[in-house]
Amino acid sequence: MTDDDVDFPPSDGPTSGISVTSTAGTLQGAAQRQIACDSLDELIADFDRVHGPADPEAVAAKRARLTGDATNAEIAV
Repeated sequence: MTDDDVDFPPSDGPTSGISVTSTAGTLQGAAQRQIACDSLDELIADFDRVHGPADPEAVAAKRARLTGDATNAEIAV
């Protein structure tokens, strides 16, 4: 089996050299988005350490309210 036949998760697998050309604004936007996501992950982890993990049913209920999902709307808090 070759590496081309395997799906690797992000940041895993062999390395390869590539060259990509992009605008400075696109690169800055991507970097800012990644920093925001990393910060959000840290905030969630800190919250979980202090308050425990979120209740999956409560999360589903809130998601139903936000998305207007009628199938779960009756359990929305």
